[in-house]
Amino acid sequence: MTGGVVVVLGDTGRNFAAGMSGGVAYVYDPRGRFTQLCNPAMVDLEKVGPADPASVEESAKDPGRPRQRAVDVEDNGMGDVLRFDAERLRILVERHHLHTGSARARELLEDWDNALKGFIKVMPRDYKRALLQAHERAAAKAVAAE
Repeated sequence: MTGGVVVVLGDTGRNFAAGMSGGVAYVYDPRGRFTQLCNPAMVDLEKVGPADPASVEESAKDPGRPRQRAVDVEDNGMGDVLRFDAERLRILVERHHLHTGSARARELLEDWDNALKGFIKVMPRDYKRALLQAHERAAAKAVAAE
């Protein structure tokens, strides 16, 4: 994967993420087996924490926040992939359930707080570094414009 966001609700094969240079994957791993199946050469595995209710309310107008509906054809609504993991993940599982009627997606949504504990975020190191640098450049431009 070189870009985008994917959610894996089933089992993965071995060597997952081999050559993954961009994008983000969220893998549902309730049995804790994924770390043995993932190729860690280019990626870090991160826990997905719960959404902070206070920050959800405060960030409702944040342009980096994921949205259920795409803003336009060039913005799929996934927002800033460095933040808002729990919100993005829920949106994607809801979309999957809506479009496929997936029983697994329904089960996860019915017990979301517990299901969220079973997800792992797969984040390519170079991609994260590039996104952080882009954030820094944008912040520096904003300061310079003031």
